[in-house]
Parts: sequence; structure tokens; C-alpha cells
Amino acid sequence: MIGFYDYTVVLTYISLMCSVFGITQAIGGHYRTAIICLALSGLFDMFDGKIARTKKNRTDDEKLFGVQIDSLCDVVCFGAFPAVICYVLGVRGILGTIVLAYYCVCSVIRLGFFNVLETNRQRVEEGANKYYHGLPITTMAIVLPLAFMLNFVIAEREFSVLLLFVLAVVGTLFIVDFKLKKPSNAFLAVLVILVACAVIAIFLFSKYHISLCFPGLENSILDRLMR
Repeated sequence: MIGFYDYTVVLTYISLMCSVFGITQAIGGHYRTAIICLALSGLFDMFDGKIARTKKNRTDDEKLFGVQIDSLCDVVCFGAFPAVICYVLGVRGILGTIVLAYYCVCSVIRLGFFNVLETNRQRVEEGANKYYHGLPITTMAIVLPLAFMLNFVIAEREFSVLLLFVLAVVGTLFIVDFKLKKPSNAFLAVLVILVACAVIAIFLFSKYHISLCFPGLENSILDRLMR
């Protein structure tokens, strides 16, 4: 069989499978389950690189395979999957489609650029990179669950507009060239706890189904674009 099969890529594959399952749940209307799957995918992705680097005798081909397979899975987990969630939650119509497409294109550009940088870096140095170039794509596994919590307190139309804003801003930050220092283990632990609290709140309090209809708002320009 082609490919490399060892423990260094197991979490990456688990993250992908979790996202594929989450996509099926989102399409089926189980939005809470989909958000939880997204958060879990982010958790698995957070540690896959650390686990891969524990294998000290990796060949150059194994390292390059790890870089490529990680980015390919991330396209699904944190590119397509969040777009599907936002679509089923009401990001639709002309404006919604444009923003969804923009977010996905930015995701692919960000990951392609990462592959180039990481491949070149691994030729001259060992270990993990200490900085991100642009916002890491895994950020959506944190931002979207936190944004989803706001459906507790805001109306459905405003919630859809919020998702539009999140997609546009996060997508743009994927491709803006700035250096971001990678977080420490302590900060990662705080993020895990924060997202875990959000997931628990979503599971306990969020509406299971969110209507995509906005009665009485048919005449506004925004709602025409969103339908």
C-alpha cells in the first residue's frame, strides 16, 4: 500500500474522521453534535504534531508526508467543515455563498503556503516552528463553538449575520502576513478548558434545531441576499 502507516499520523486521521462525521450531523440538522465534532477535531489537531515529533528516526519522506497529510486533512476539518456548519445555520443566498467561498479559498491558500514554508524549513532545521505566519486554520475550531454560544441570546437573523462576519474576518486573517508566536502549553490548556466549557454549554442549553426562516424581514436588502 502507498503511504506511511505509524502512530505519528493517527490523530490526524481521527480528526478527519471526526469532521466527516460532523459534516453528516450538520447536514442532518444535528448542529450541536456538529459543533462538538469540530471542537474535538481541533483538540486532536492540537496534539498531532507533538506526537509526530516524538518519533526521532523519521525519514525525510515521512516528515514530508506528515506535512502534506496534515494540511490535506485540515482542508476538510477546518475549511470545508466550518463552511458546511455555517451554511446549514443560515449563511446562504448570494452574500452567504460569496463569503463561504471566500473563507474556503483563504483556507486553501493558507495551508498551501504553510506547506511551502514548512517543507523549506525542515530542510535546514529540526523541531517545531516557533511562529505561525497568519492565523492558524485550527483557530476556527475555537472561534465557531464560542460564536455558536451566542445563539442563546441573539435572534436568528443576527446570528446568521454574526456567522458571516466570523467567516469573513477569520478567513482574511488566514492570509494576512503577520507572525504569531505559538502558544505555550499552559495557554493551550486554557484554550482547551474554554472550548470544553463552551461545548458543555452548547450541549446543555443550545437549541437543537435553528430555523432558517426570518418572518417579517423579507423586504430588507440583507435578507434578500441571505435567502
